[in-house]
Amino acid sequence: MREEENRLKEEASAVLAAFGVSQAAEDPLLEVALQRVRDRLRNETNRDQIPEELIGMGARMTAGEYLRMKKVCGTLEGFDLEAAVKQIQEGDTNTVFAIGDGSATPEQRLDSLIECLIEDKNQELYRYRRIAW
Repeated sequence: MREEENRLKEEASAVLAAFGVSQAAEDPLLEVALQRVRDRLRNETNRDQIPEELIGMGARMTAGEYLRMKKVCGTLEGFDLEAAVKQIQEGDTNTVFAIGDGSATPEQRLDSLIECLIEDKNQELYRYRRIAW
């Protein structure tokens, strides 16, 4: 189980680094976000361990939870919304954020990014779900 935790933390740190959030790996708040996502994935799949195929999704969810917690605490500093994301494409799903193109405020764009990271692929969990009695 420790291997699962390390992989989730490493991949979540890499996602956050891609968004320009450095030093997240040493932040205790990342552990809180990691525990929250780990519990959610285990509860929704009714498994003791997170399936290997869901590690990437768990890492994105952890990054989203971390950003949301930092934003709510008022400690999300130095996050450049203009450089965060222009387009995400996975399979047949395509998400484009109107960075500089629309009327969304920077906070609305951040909220959209966080929501996309946390909730975008939840239907994938159902494939790995087990029935609990």
